[in-house]
Amino acid sequence: MIDLYTASTGNGRRATIALEECGLSYKVHKLDLAQGDAKKPDFLKINPAAAVPAIVDPDGPGGKALMLAQSGAIVLYCAEKSGKLIPKDPAKRAEAYQWFMQATTDVAPTSSNIFYISSHVPVKDPANTAYFEQKLLAQCAVVDKQLQGRDYIAGEMSIADVALYPIVAGRKALIDAAPGLANLKAWAARMAARPAVAKAIAANG
Repeated sequence: MIDLYTASTGNGRRATIALEECGLSYKVHKLDLAQGDAKKPDFLKINPAAAVPAIVDPDGPGGKALMLAQSGAIVLYCAEKSGKLIPKDPAKRAEAYQWFMQATTDVAPTSSNIFYISSHVPVKDPANTAYFEQKLLAQCAVVDKQLQGRDYIAGEMSIADVALYPIVAGRKALIDAAPGLANLKAWAARMAARPAVAKAIAANG
């Protein structure tokens, strides 16, 4: 039984979806970030960076306990442990890796910038928020093109879909209001309808 430490964030949902899609048994431990739960000594032993999500797998590699943070790393770990979400064909696997990285290193930071610029920076400027919203929509347009004629980003359900979906779901209002992006919107609905995804969202919050 894997212990998952999470909160109601896109990164937390990403890890939970990975665990569900991979069919791994897990127990959710919800942290109240506003109350400083991530900075308490017990959690800092798991992730000194004081950030969710993090997991503790008592049955890690070699039968030894493993502590792991970073949602992308958790997705890859779950996929490798279960043998799911990573295409067997080398070319398709490379494609899944490409779009996994596009989601985690391009799209996710842009979405995070929208959050911080609109709510946390000392001086808030709507023009800056609009800039990053347009940047996010441009990145989504790239994925929309990739999804033409495909149910999933790399052709089959993979780590790429797990990495991107929480971002798209979190920015649903912005994306739904944007013209076009029909392939991406259909993909998001398809992902939301997956039983494992729905169960993960309900479990994580």
